[in-house]
Amino acid sequence: MIDPSARVHASADLEADVTVGSGTSIWHRAQIRTGARIGSQCIVGRDVFIDEGVTIGDRVKIQNAALVYHGVTVEDGVFIGPNAILTNDRYPRAITTTGELARADDWVVSPITLRHGCSIGAGAIVVAGVDVGRFATVGAGAVVTRTVPDHALVAGNPARRIGWVCACGARLRDAKGEPAAARPDRYADDPVLHCPSCQRRYVYLPDAETLEERPGALPQGAPA
Repeated sequence: MIDPSARVHASADLEADVTVGSGTSIWHRAQIRTGARIGSQCIVGRDVFIDEGVTIGDRVKIQNAALVYHGVTVEDGVFIGPNAILTNDRYPRAITTTGELARADDWVVSPITLRHGCSIGAGAIVVAGVDVGRFATVGAGAVVTRTVPDHALVAGNPARRIGWVCACGARLRDAKGEPAAARPDRYADDPVLHCPSCQRRYVYLPDAETLEERPGALPQGAPA
């Protein structure tokens, strides 16, 4: 079902049983396979591929030429950059051990979940079987081989945590006003991190290896 308010370019290819929510735009030459579900107020860019059965939440932006394969779940408010790739097979082979062409029953889907508000940078690859946490950011060109915690900033190949980011996307700072490091020992004595852009505050939770937002703005006079 395609909502009447959705905009679908004439060159886009939508297979049977695709759902498109209200206010969503699907641009040139996008391919949406059968059973895919795209929420409301989304933007699906040119040459995007969304595989069968993929679920896309509301207010998601998928930039040009991104590839989203079967087994991926995208929650609300996620950004997927141009040429990003979300895979689904950890042990890919074109043929079976007997030399025959591999079919659907010859491999196991390893699902990916992109949690609420996270961002996947341009050209990044998320390897099958890992999740990207809420409001986390994956740097451009990164290769993600392990699950990314909420609010983590990761980059490189393989991707490593290099810091922490706010819900607004800005890099968080520690009590000294320096960019919060990947390793928490630098702010173990004062686990509160703050955003110099929107003034949100977070505290590092060592047991969960993640951040938790705390109410209240940055105190006046604190280093930005």
